[in-house]
Amino acid sequence: MSQTPPPEDGTPAPAPDEPTRPAGPLTGRQRLVKGLWPPRVTRAQLIVALLLFGLGLGLAIQVRSHNDSSALRGARQEDLVRILDELDDRTQRLEDEKQSLEGQRTELENSSDQAEEARKQTVEKQRQLGILAGTVAAEGPGITMTVSDSKGTVEADMLLDAVQELRAAGAEAIQVNDVRVVADTYLSDTSGKGIQVDGSTVRPPYRFRVIGKPQDLGPALNIPGGIVQTLEKEQAKVVVTDERKIVVDALRPAKEPDYARSSSR
Repeated sequence: MSQTPPPEDGTPAPAPDEPTRPAGPLTGRQRLVKGLWPPRVTRAQLIVALLLFGLGLGLAIQVRSHNDSSALRGARQEDLVRILDELDDRTQRLEDEKQSLEGQRTELENSSDQAEEARKQTVEKQRQLGILAGTVAAEGPGITMTVSDSKGTVEADMLLDAVQELRAAGAEAIQVNDVRVVADTYLSDTSGKGIQVDGSTVRPPYRFRVIGKPQDLGPALNIPGGIVQTLEKEQAKVVVTDERKIVVDALRPAKEPDYARSSSR
């Protein structure tokens, strides 16, 4: 058997090929790594993962959009309390009106003389509408609000805000000095001292006579940032007093509509 001569430069000859040794058994850690990598993901698992990701993203967008669009997000605590109180009061008034109408219906159904009962209810309804239209006088509990304007700084829009605030709090009849305030009343500034209410000049002090629930009307005027604080910032003096009996006796003439006619035949 011949041997390969060593190289002339003196380097040792390469060793003959040795047989490959069989691999030994895998350790526990090696088996764990081999089972986890590379990951084996089935098609069903991939679809479920994508669906869960899309669902989470949609929920996050919806929550963020809801939080950003909340109109009451930056409201103060006292404002939120006032809003809730006003909603409760309006709900109660609507519930009372509903019960009143149901009572009228029951009376009509049970009355032995339905024609007479209907006539009485018609007269009462006409009286109520007359109070709202300002064609009849009214009396009842309420408040008075007196605005003294010695500086002449009170403007028409401030008194209009007071009227709107009173209406929102449930005022049923309002009179400013000698002028009855109704649904279409307008207020405007004048060149001199005073305010025009439906074309009639009203001079200070402005005295509001308001029929309604005093427990609702007074707080509505005195809320933080409300009409009383606004007027006081203009150096006007405002006095609000609860009254057991208010008389609203300024009357408005009944207006005949120019175009509208009854459709009943």
